[in-house]
Amino acid sequence: MLFNNAYSWVYPEHRKISLYSILQMNSAYRLQLDELWTKAIMGNESRLTSSIVNQSHGLSPQQLDFPSWSGIAGDHSCSPQNLLSIVNNSNWILKVASITAHLEKDLNAANSNSKISAALHNSDMRLQRVDQEYSSRASANYAHFLLTRQKVDSDAATYFESCLKEGAPVNAIGLFTYYHFIALNKAFKARDPQLSKEEQSALLLSAFANEAFAEHFLQDVFAAGHIAGIWGSASVRKGTHDYYNEKGLEVAKWNGERMIVTGDGYLKEVEAQKLGEIIRISLEQMIDAAFGKLNMQEKNNHALSNKIEEDLSICTSTTIQLLNADISIVQPILIQTPVPGLSSGLGALPRTNAEIGLFIGISSSLNLHTINGGFGKDQTDKGVVGGLEANFRIGYGLEGVLNQSGDGLFFLQFGWTQNSASTNRFAEDGGGFANSTIGAAIPGRGAYNIRLRMPFYILPGDLILAAPLLLFAPKTYQKMAVNAGNGGLIPWQSAISTSVGRFQFMLGREVGVSLFGIGKTKDNLILPIQNTSNSLLLEYSSIKFDFPIIEYRPYRFYSAQQSSSFIFQLTGGFDNPIKSKIVLPENSTIPTPPLKTVWHIGLRMVFNWRNYL
Repeated sequence: MLFNNAYSWVYPEHRKISLYSILQMNSAYRLQLDELWTKAIMGNESRLTSSIVNQSHGLSPQQLDFPSWSGIAGDHSCSPQNLLSIVNNSNWILKVASITAHLEKDLNAANSNSKISAALHNSDMRLQRVDQEYSSRASANYAHFLLTRQKVDSDAATYFESCLKEGAPVNAIGLFTYYHFIALNKAFKARDPQLSKEEQSALLLSAFANEAFAEHFLQDVFAAGHIAGIWGSASVRKGTHDYYNEKGLEVAKWNGERMIVTGDGYLKEVEAQKLGEIIRISLEQMIDAAFGKLNMQEKNNHALSNKIEEDLSICTSTTIQLLNADISIVQPILIQTPVPGLSSGLGALPRTNAEIGLFIGISSSLNLHTINGGFGKDQTDKGVVGGLEANFRIGYGLEGVLNQSGDGLFFLQFGWTQNSASTNRFAEDGGGFANSTIGAAIPGRGAYNIRLRMPFYILPGDLILAAPLLLFAPKTYQKMAVNAGNGGLIPWQSAISTSVGRFQFMLGREVGVSLFGIGKTKDNLILPIQNTSNSLLLEYSSIKFDFPIIEYRPYRFYSAQQSSSFIFQLTGGFDNPIKSKIVLPENSTIPTPPLKTVWHIGLRMVFNWRNYL
């Protein structure tokens, strides 16, 4: 399914955890690690930092250190070989490093969830523009998640076996182990004296890339939203992921220790330090293999290939490949990982819903608009019109594809609108109907209501025109849709998160059409005959267009399968008469007077309820 992504830690959080893993090493390990890095980067010094860590890379880094690789792995690359190609050859990855450096600064300064949400939103929009695969990478599987437990009494050995066995769905434990073992083997084989310096360097660099991938997925294991469980619809998976990442989760490790974990954008400093201690064990094992302290020939039933290329891509692979290795090596690491939540059923963690997927729903609204006059040529007195709506909706939710500030909501709505009489009168003296509804410039009336909401890439409606791309270039269309849902190519419709809710400029994203005077019940209005004391009774029909301009939405509350919310919109539009005829006096010889367009601006308070299918 499209838009099925849910990453865990954001780039600067991955980098911070990896950074702590190196800073917490003792001096002996650190010297050996620096030596390996120096050998590995031979020929790539222009792109890679001379020291394995660069703690003062600034907001526009021109080189990448090793901790940054754990942020690039998985989220900005599909395999270790792909990571090396991107790190050494692409220009856009330095832009990613700069964007995420600004994100780290913004997250450090954020003192509320709204500011965190705004920082993540701004970063994701910029990342999507420089890394065109950012939103769709790894959408075919659940690589970044823990597999759920099937039984409450599952022990560590049974659980890890289910994660690592041949044909198991790709999962964070399995991928960590897979990439870590290849890193250990490459580091061990780089000691071969028959290899040239260039061959040793290439093998070590590839080992670092594998270890970066291993660290990325080991870090993902500790994200709250990835522990809660991946079962359920895409909407439930994404909603549960977002909820626990933000709210946090107390978990038990397999070794019995307990800790509180969070998720993307909410990493605490003490949490990063604790995770760094676990990642450090993984990196020290690679150092031991490179210096012969860990004999990989004794730990494997067969020798892994010397090849630098890997055939397991997290973007396309759906199952774990058999390693046929002694996994006791990683047991000290795996035993410190969290016990995941149960699968669906009794005892499972509560699920929440994101605004993703097909839904049906109902909507009602209160409307209050000022109008610039009546339909008559001389009716220029301003007035106010109130209204009520009741509607049925069907649509597809794509909100929160990248983050909770996104708005990819699409719906088609049908219903009924009932308007009150306008406060302005059809004539200055009311024509004898001063206290009557019929004396209003626009009497009370009802209409069939249609409303369409759809994000756009550049111009309103362009996703409809571009729909054939789904057949010929689905990835291109997906990128357009993601950009549209998050403000468009020119992000002037991006949502702005504040402490009181979310604001968004909406013009062109939604339109409401009301068909007045259609059906058996006709609409009537009175028009004075110019230069006389007489009036005409007209039967007429009109089409009213309503365009939301600015929308305010309080932050949503999480729910299991249903979504309900209040939305406030500043709207504007026009009511265009399409036909009219004189009813009284009968058989009048007076030409039917032309009716003019009435313009309005006002407020809508909308309540909507959706059930995701």
